[in-house]
Amino acid sequence: MSNTENDALRECVTGRVVVVTGASSGIGEALARRLGDAGAKVLLVARSTEKLDELKQAIETRGGAAFAYAADLSSAEDTKRAIDTILADHGHVDILVNNAGMSIRRSVAKSYDRLHDFERTLSLNFLGAVRLIMGFLPGMRAQKRGQIINVSTIGVQVNVPRYGAYIASKAALDAFSRVLAVEVLQEGVKVTTVYMPLVKTPMMESTTIYQSFPMRSADAAADLIVEGIVHQPKRVAVPVGNLFEFAYGVAPKAIDRVLNAAYQLYPESGDKKDQREPLSKDAAMFQRVFKAVTRRARRRAPKAD
Repeated sequence: MSNTENDALRECVTGRVVVVTGASSGIGEALARRLGDAGAKVLLVARSTEKLDELKQAIETRGGAAFAYAADLSSAEDTKRAIDTILADHGHVDILVNNAGMSIRRSVAKSYDRLHDFERTLSLNFLGAVRLIMGFLPGMRAQKRGQIINVSTIGVQVNVPRYGAYIASKAALDAFSRVLAVEVLQEGVKVTTVYMPLVKTPMMESTTIYQSFPMRSADAAADLIVEGIVHQPKRVAVPVGNLFEFAYGVAPKAIDRVLNAAYQLYPESGDKKDQREPLSKDAAMFQRVFKAVTRRARRRAPKAD
């Protein structure tokens, strides 16, 4: 980030209490470090006590203020405990970044006897985030100030095959957030959704089929969340996501055919013909076309606001 952007972030978060979930690695860790450098009181939330303590120490070593709260956000009881502890320690939360999440890549055809996949993603990606919002929103409303940032996925815009459980959980949070934004419009609370593109994080390591697609680093992904904090837009999205969303609105059947072609070309995770084998010529061609479309979209498509 430029010095100007760093200054803008510092102006927004210095002395503010900012909760970052999923802070132990990937995007959450990168964002937490950025917030610590900018003068925020960073509240780190994730399951791993050891990793949170290491990050807390790293932020403090650079002169920042960080506090670790180990919690399993898929558990209602553990989430309530974390909320109560945070409010007892700090009194309120100024910014909540719902970044924690889990992804499952599995087609509907392979999910007939795996309804627990949908329950697991909903319990963390949707209910975990909603519980935190419900816990911290009263304080934001009382202060007439606050921001909720939900890290969603470009998959909600693109309708990526084999991610039904994951995308459904994120779409549920999107819908809830849109309703919430209307209700708090005049109370000083902002709600922002970040439609995150593919990112090189530990969550993506098991899906190596996407390593050939354009992917952002965790630091570059954190830039999108920083944009959300600084400018407080309704949405933050990359051009290719906006392009697919627009195209689906105009010609949904055509987009379905394109995505179905991708669904047919790429194997199921765990299949013998999965990521470890060379891609077929058709799949390789699809990747090249996708990359070309992505580059063109970045140049031409406007950002959402």
